[in-house]
Amino acid sequence: MDVPRAVSVADVAHLLSERGPALVLTGAGMSTESGIPDYRGPDGTRRVTPMSHQEFTATSEARQRYWARSFIGWQRFTAAEPNTGHLAVTALQRSGVFGDVITQNVDGLHQDAGTRGVVELHGSLAEVVCLTCDERVDRDLVQAFMHDANPGFGARALGSVPDGSQVSSQIRPDGDIVLADEAVRTFVAPRCLVCGDDTLKPDVVFFGGSVPRDRVDHCFALTDAAPVLVVLGSSLKVMSGYRFVRRAAAHGIPVVVITRGPTRGDAETTHRIDASLGVTLSALASQVAVGIA
Repeated sequence: MDVPRAVSVADVAHLLSERGPALVLTGAGMSTESGIPDYRGPDGTRRVTPMSHQEFTATSEARQRYWARSFIGWQRFTAAEPNTGHLAVTALQRSGVFGDVITQNVDGLHQDAGTRGVVELHGSLAEVVCLTCDERVDRDLVQAFMHDANPGFGARALGSVPDGSQVSSQIRPDGDIVLADEAVRTFVAPRCLVCGDDTLKPDVVFFGGSVPRDRVDHCFALTDAAPVLVVLGSSLKVMSGYRFVRRAAAHGIPVVVITRGPTRGDAETTHRIDASLGVTLSALASQVAVGIA
């Protein structure tokens, strides 16, 4: 496999200033500095296995398990705030060197940081959809229902993690946490207020699920029109994001990757910085600002 060319922040700043507004693709590593750990370690190895779409849709028990975990994780998840990397992306967009942002994250932190033109490739945890009747409801309303239907559940669940760790250390990129099976069995899962079924699902693409075709086509169009593709905080292990890197490379579009550790797209990467995002993006924003001035 080809090794991507390691470059400096100044090199990337020069490329972006010359080429114009880059398309940005962000992954879970973008939000780790906000306290939301990635599914994978620095070497790209998966640390935890998320619930799959097939598992979620198969049984009521699986949905009960997901919602019990999500009920506990939601408070910590929504307390996360944009980090310096998110803020730097916004600054770079306002300076004209970043354009639209495709994010694989479902946490809404790019928007909270003021970034515009964000395409949420995998959806958003802020909305819940009924798989039976397509009714949509705000996630906070679902949280309120679960709170009322499960008094004291949070306090009981805090001590249920087998390894003795705190729930805050178990939060995952899709907002759920680790809970022992015995803590889940009594949990009352939410039901749709329209059809009554227990098929409520966060409006996100679970592992094994498919991104809507029109969304993929929109992202392909953005990729085809981009002068540069910048990848931030993604190992590109999942084809969902990797396909845009492959598309850019096939069209001769430079691919800049800033993340920790190797990626699946190393062979297609033209410019590579292996470093923490917050510090690197802040330095990039400063470099660009000096160049513009």
